[in-house]
Amino acid sequence: MLTRRQFGLGALSLGVLALPGTARAAAGYDYTARETFDLFDKVFRESGALGQPTDTNEAGGLGWGASYVMAAYIRMYEAYRDTSYLDRLIDYADHVLGNRDSERGVTDYRGLSLPAWSSLVYSAGGVSLLDASGHPLLEVRSALTNVNDAVATVRAGTSEGRFTLEVSNPVKSKVSTFADLTMDPESPGYAVKRILDAYPSATMATAKDLRPSPAGAAMPALGTFKLAAAPVIFSVHTGMITYPLASFVRIVRRDPRLRATARYRAKAAEYLEACRAAAAVHDPEWVADGYYIWPKGMPVPYDGVEQPINQSVSLGQTYAELAAATGESLFRDRTRRLAATFARDLKINDKDAYYWPYWPSFGKLYSGYTKADGVSEWTPSYGSPPKGAQQMEDLSHGGIDVEFAAVAHRWGLGFSGGDMARFARSYTKNMATTDSGVATTFLRVDGSGGLAPAGQYLQAPRFMPVARWDEALFTHALAVYADHAVESQYGSTLLSVAYLNWQGRRS
Repeated sequence: MLTRRQFGLGALSLGVLALPGTARAAAGYDYTARETFDLFDKVFRESGALGQPTDTNEAGGLGWGASYVMAAYIRMYEAYRDTSYLDRLIDYADHVLGNRDSERGVTDYRGLSLPAWSSLVYSAGGVSLLDASGHPLLEVRSALTNVNDAVATVRAGTSEGRFTLEVSNPVKSKVSTFADLTMDPESPGYAVKRILDAYPSATMATAKDLRPSPAGAAMPALGTFKLAAAPVIFSVHTGMITYPLASFVRIVRRDPRLRATARYRAKAAEYLEACRAAAAVHDPEWVADGYYIWPKGMPVPYDGVEQPINQSVSLGQTYAELAAATGESLFRDRTRRLAATFARDLKINDKDAYYWPYWPSFGKLYSGYTKADGVSEWTPSYGSPPKGAQQMEDLSHGGIDVEFAAVAHRWGLGFSGGDMARFARSYTKNMATTDSGVATTFLRVDGSGGLAPAGQYLQAPRFMPVARWDEALFTHALAVYADHAVESQYGSTLLSVAYLNWQGRRS
């Protein structure tokens, strides 16, 4: 990571203001022009890159790809009032809705086929080891990422009734070995307890006895068995996917001209019900204080804890738009509660700018927990209480947070104009910088973390919802794209160009 360089705001502003024209000419793109957006849209659709409307969400292609494309069409419609962008959204959305689990006939880890989109990217997973009769005996689990690359190898132990278990993940170059285990719960070598006692092992392995009444010393079959990620429906994916659909509902229902068009009216009704059903999938994760949790036992690395701020408020974006579209009390209440909870984590620095953590500061992961606390099955301990995961939010995920705050403010469901100005200064005062004359950003919303990698600084235009509270935000984010001569790459690139058009038309 490059070391952080300090720049005064005055010098930064002068440098950025001089850059966009020449850099844009060198790249050949005007990132504020709809012609550039339309070209990027065409190139993206033809590229087959992750995020096409025909993708499933197993690899996150809908949550972290198609969602951005659909949101881009919403912003372009708002910028130009050209219904062709609504038509593009409909084309995308209909395919995406056709890839819900309930439409594809696939199930999540509970065996439920629900009207949302499961993923295998961030979930944990395992494999069930069988006894000599073919009955499930022991589930070997791993909460390490890339769990689909992991294998469990069972070898004979040093004496009868004992076995050695090796859990390895070659991609991660991680191996955990547990020697001379037994399936007898009364034995010091009982596999479940021995593996838990060794946690955290290199592969973050845990185990669960699958017998209805654990007793005796049955043996798992010898051999090598592949672990598999469990299909999980993540609230952040549901929120990202449904947000532009909810925006479409709001746009149509609040515009008499669009509402009078049978096709748009019918699609708005269809998407409203789709958003309602998808959001309801996460009701078991909802906490009335205004956040979402991963219930204990859910096959994710941090089951039993509060979800990161960006993952909770992702669905808040959808709720805010549905509240504006329908006025329903459920949507208004959820938005307000999420906004109030997020607001409690906002801190103000000496630049009168906001900064906030990635994990909610009231949560178990932020403070850390031990095995004795009984918080999580898949990650039995984390950190050294009272210090756990206390890193600040990064720019990319912060774009979700700011998007939520802005839409909640827009519809009078949370946050003031002063809050919007402080969010804008999170970008202009904390993150915006240059490196050898090239506009870029620092990694985290408080300005820490060193210079951001491309996957972060190219998300700069996603702070555009608060750009009207600080003109330097638009200027700098545009310079990031111009200075790096950005080409059509990802769904988020398309959304960023849409946002530069959107704000450029407002300036």
